[in-house]
Amino acid sequence: MLQKGKMVVSAVVLVMFLAGTVPVRALVRDDDHKCEQRIHKAEDKLQNAIRKHGEHSRQAEQRRHELEEARERCHHGDHDHDHR
Repeated sequence: MLQKGKMVVSAVVLVMFLAGTVPVRALVRDDDHKCEQRIHKAEDKLQNAIRKHGEHSRQAEQRRHELEEARERCHHGDHDHDHR
């Protein structure tokens, strides 16, 4: 009986561990995907500003700054602070 009880406890611990890690991995992948989307959107906005206003325009410089910020947030794992 004691051996069966140990097996049950082990199984419960394993299930709890797996249940806790799977959603975290899914959230990390989702955050990574959202970051990539933000970077892509910022790159598109930069290209549009360059086409409309010129490569060295104030608008293009602003978009470059926003692109750099998006990259920094993603690479430093600060996903939660971007609500755009």
